[in-house]
Amino acid sequence: MFQALLVSKDDEAADIFIRVLSGFDVSVSSCGYTDAERQLSEERRDAVVVDFEETEAGAEVLRRVCESSSGKRAVTVALLTDKTQVRSVIGQGANFIVYKPVSSQQVETTLRAAISLMRRERRRSTRVPLQVPVQVRADGGAEIEAILLDLSEDGMDILAAQPLSVSSAIGARFALPDDPTELEANGEVAWANPNGQAGVRLMDAPETLRNRLRDWVAANAPELPPQDPDPVMPCKLTDLSVGGCYVETESPFPEGSGVTLALKAEGVETQAVGRVRVMHPGFGMGIEFAARTPEQCEAVANFIEFLTSRPGTTPDLSITPRALTAGETYDEPSATEEAEPDPLLLLLRRHESLSQEEFLQELHLQRSSEPAASA
Repeated sequence: MFQALLVSKDDEAADIFIRVLSGFDVSVSSCGYTDAERQLSEERRDAVVVDFEETEAGAEVLRRVCESSSGKRAVTVALLTDKTQVRSVIGQGANFIVYKPVSSQQVETTLRAAISLMRRERRRSTRVPLQVPVQVRADGGAEIEAILLDLSEDGMDILAAQPLSVSSAIGARFALPDDPTELEANGEVAWANPNGQAGVRLMDAPETLRNRLRDWVAANAPELPPQDPDPVMPCKLTDLSVGGCYVETESPFPEGSGVTLALKAEGVETQAVGRVRVMHPGFGMGIEFAARTPEQCEAVANFIEFLTSRPGTTPDLSITPRALTAGETYDEPSATEEAEPDPLLLLLRRHESLSQEEFLQELHLQRSSEPAASA
């Protein structure tokens, strides 16, 4: 069962959140601002809901959440009365926004996306203990012997023959139990002890490797939360370019989170991995596609060409969360992109200087002048 902390003096809002969270099988404890620090230090929470009725106190709670996460981030929800605070509160660490006065429907819609992300984070952070040999190369040096102590789809704990340094680039070779196939992974040392024990965070792992690790962890972990069988909420693709897209949905994922998009129209399908660049609470989100290789660009370009050749075709879209914090690489515009800029991508990258109304107005202007970029 997931654990949530609700920090609010608004009894009516608290009752709604407790009722909706309980319906999602989330255990909720509530407290005031002054008691939040103690509560967060005593027990790790999967989600924290903070009322910004008192702005400074709410900001302090969010700061405490970030400090107490220990590498396992809690999903955060902020309650706001003043919509002009949105950009500031997101910058302070809020993942989701609920506007006051709250309603059961509004809370349920927002929490559906949050719960989906919490399940994904729980699965990603699940580590399976094991003891197998692993060859480790730090910062391109000589290989050293080590033992793989536990493994998740995103990282591993190892015990090396000599101490490792935090932030070192790591190359690792190992085989999973009962499988002679050797796997190779690259990562970064997230923490290290003088005795040689270290935590390694995987970096730029190919999808084939992540799938292998994900399947192995799922088969060997004692208990994992279920995957969401269906997309979180209906989504409507309104704008699409080689670099990104904009999607209208009542349940947008947080800025910075990683997502997978599946697009389909009349038998033509394409898939893309991306990061949420801009989130408009209760309305939609802008997504930048990750690590745009020539093959990925060609696949998206072909899909756009297909839609353009069939006016009125509305593609089916499903979006699933990958991680609360995206780990993929997002390239800056190449020389080609600078010569032929992607207006949608450039708009996504400068969204912080725009209000929601200004952003949507510019998006509408692009849509009117660039038919190929709108689906």
